[in-house]
Amino acid sequence: MFHSYAAIGDSFTEGVGDELPDGVSRGWADFVALGLAKAAAPEPVRYANLAIRGRKLGPIIDEQLDAAIALGPEVISFNGGGNDMLRPRMPEEVVADRFRLAIHRIRDAGIHVLMLSGANPTDHLPLGRVFDARGARLTVALQDLAQLDGVTFVDNFSDRSLRDIRYWSADKLHLNSLGHAKVASNVLTALGVPVPDEWGVAEVAAAPAGRKSRNTATYYREYVLPWIGRRLTGRSSGDGRTAKRPTLEPVALDA
Repeated sequence: MFHSYAAIGDSFTEGVGDELPDGVSRGWADFVALGLAKAAAPEPVRYANLAIRGRKLGPIIDEQLDAAIALGPEVISFNGGGNDMLRPRMPEEVVADRFRLAIHRIRDAGIHVLMLSGANPTDHLPLGRVFDARGARLTVALQDLAQLDGVTFVDNFSDRSLRDIRYWSADKLHLNSLGHAKVASNVLTALGVPVPDEWGVAEVAAAPAGRKSRNTATYYREYVLPWIGRRLTGRSSGDGRTAKRPTLEPVALDA
């Protein structure tokens, strides 16, 4: 059981797609923190989330890794590379090497590593087959890290149930609330922590799969073209944003 947890990464870990009424993103990492807190009660669990949307792997490591280690949590969750995969060119060996070094830096600090692959959206995206192949190769290249002491690997990319459109938000790139809860259930299961029944993960998984999605002209206009525009102008959805929870704070059980 872990009583302090810090998360680093991009939009996947920030929780984009699972927005609360006040506009703040929640997401799987928040769910994991809540699951740990429920299991540890009455002992408190402290949680920080330094993830920022739009970040490629390099900035995640350069901007978030040392800050997370400095907090001294018992466990750090690490995910990155998703935004690298969506670029026209991806230096796969460089990305894999940087990912590998980050895992070892966390372990060398005496902190347990929760290593995640992101959920796979490629069934629903333009050029999905290209991105799917990149993600599969990266997952395989890093598979050996899962055998190291002090590392728990949660392979969401290979979880085919997560490809169901029911788990994805309108942009088909980010998980919705159900998808984030499903990832959280994968994580808690890997850690041997009970998944709260009220999340409804089992009921959703048992229901019939959703229909295959179609990308309409409206979809391209509202989501694809703005994304391309940011790439062409060197902008990011995370420009000007700061971490939503930069320090370890107690998790409220009524969250």
